[in-house]
Amino acid sequence: MADAPAPAPRPGPDGRPSDVSLVERVSAGDRAAFGELYDRYARPAYSLARRICVDPGLAEDVVQEAFLALWRNPRGYDRARGGFGTWLMTVVHHRAVDAVRRENTQRRRNVPLTDEVSERNVTPAEGAEHAALSGVVGAEVREALKRLPEDQRQVIALAYLGGYTQIEVAALTGIPLGTVKSRTFAAIRRLRTSLRSVWAGETGGETTGAHR
Repeated sequence: MADAPAPAPRPGPDGRPSDVSLVERVSAGDRAAFGELYDRYARPAYSLARRICVDPGLAEDVVQEAFLALWRNPRGYDRARGGFGTWLMTVVHHRAVDAVRRENTQRRRNVPLTDEVSERNVTPAEGAEHAALSGVVGAEVREALKRLPEDQRQVIALAYLGGYTQIEVAALTGIPLGTVKSRTFAAIRRLRTSLRSVWAGETGGETTGAHR
C-alpha cells in the first residue's frame, strides 16, 4: 500500500505557507521548508546577533547555531507560547549573549595581570552589592515580563530585548504598526506598575508620575 501523500502546507494571509506549517514540515525532514524559514528570518536574525556581538563573524556563527538548533530539534518551538519569529529571535538573543560572554572570558584570560589594575580598584563589597542588586532587579523584570499578556510580551521582547524598531516588529510579526504601538504602550504601563517598587528603590524615592 502506497504511503499517503503529505498534507498540503497551510497558507498564511499572504498566500505563502505559514511559519507553523513550515516548522511541521521541517519536523518531517523537509529541507525545502527549512530553507524557506531561513530565507525569511536569516536577515533579522543576523541583525539582532550583530547588535549584540558587534563582531560580524561571531554574529554569523550565532545565526548558524540557532538555525542548526532548529533543524536538529524543530519541536523545540512551542506554538502555544507565541509566534515562530519571536521564538527564533529569543534563541538568537540567548546564543549571542552566551557567545559574547565566552569571548569576554577568553579575552580576560589572555590579558596580562598589569592590565587588570582598574578592575581591582573596585572593592569586594562594592562589587558584591552591585551584583546582588543587579540580580534582584533582573529577577523582578523577568517576573514582570512573564505576567504580561502574550501579545504584549511579544512586542516588548522584540523591541527592548531584540532592539528592533516598531516598524521592524510589525514586519516580523505581521501585526499592524498601530497595534504594535498600542500593545507596546499598554505593556510599558503594566511594567511601570509592576516595577514601581523596584525603580523607587533604585532611585531612592518615588517613580516619575507617583506624585499628585
